[in-house]
Amino acid sequence: MPTLLRKEIGPIGYGLMGLTWRSAILPSQPEAINLMSTALESGANFWNAGEFYGTPERNSLHLLNEYFSKYPEKASRVLLSIKGGMNPVTMVPDGTEAGLQRSVDECLRVLDGKKSIDIFECARTDPNVPVEETIKVLSRFVKEGKIGGIGLSEVQAETIRRAHKVHPITVVEVELSLWTTDVLRNDIAATCADLGIPIVAYAPLSRGALTGNFVTKNSDLPETRRAYPKFQDDVLQSNLRLSQEVEKVAKMKGCTSAQVALAWIRGIGGWKGLGLMIPIPGAEREDWVRQNCEDITLTNTEMEQLEVILKENQTLGDRYWAAFAQYVEVK
Repeated sequence: MPTLLRKEIGPIGYGLMGLTWRSAILPSQPEAINLMSTALESGANFWNAGEFYGTPERNSLHLLNEYFSKYPEKASRVLLSIKGGMNPVTMVPDGTEAGLQRSVDECLRVLDGKKSIDIFECARTDPNVPVEETIKVLSRFVKEGKIGGIGLSEVQAETIRRAHKVHPITVVEVELSLWTTDVLRNDIAATCADLGIPIVAYAPLSRGALTGNFVTKNSDLPETRRAYPKFQDDVLQSNLRLSQEVEKVAKMKGCTSAQVALAWIRGIGGWKGLGLMIPIPGAEREDWVRQNCEDITLTNTEMEQLEVILKENQTLGDRYWAAFAQYVEVK
């Protein structure tokens, strides 16, 4: 099993965003707590949450407080990564000392000692603050024991190197899936491998596009997906061809498309010499959580087959809509 901050973690993590935010149907609090237990008992003990996953009154941190209040004995088993560093009202990145102090202190206040922050990530870099200044503040929080390590999210290779010179970076979170392979080509994965930094892959099932659910019209998609450029009607049919090819591989292997997509992320780092990749799928149903955590390994032949599929079925459309893309370093 891989190790982060001297703690063994499962090969697949669990993204908590959909339990409190941007889910087609938010689970109830008891349902969410059951899903978290299912993930943990299935081996997914690396949890990824966010201060802004919900509202200031109820977000991931409130749910985590409730979970570890009910199961205090499980706190030591979970490696918790929290995304913050955003203005909670405007949702604009805030990498200033005051902004980071507010964010970390608020996370600790809501967690109320029920669970420590193992990794704190600035969800996006603040374009008005040099990353060196942001990491310097966070490194002080590490020394003070407020956080265990520092993560980065949606950053360019140069930013990773600059940050790592100030303080060792524990993880870099990026969007990575069979639909979105940019980081394998733009030097981000190579930089992380060179520095020994594991990659945390969010949206590893491309927001449901790699689950075998082939919705062919934008208007039929859940509202949370409709605005993404890759899901617009002018490109959706073309993009789904890749998903359909992945489904064929899954049927031959006797597993689900989602399992193939997650196994590809787990395997691509070793296959291309790019180090550890940890997918963090979210799931709002117990059977999905269990399926995602099953130990599926792709053979070299299957990895080669997927490589051909990727070359012959490149997806179209940007990752984010224009209003949000201004805060994403990786275009």
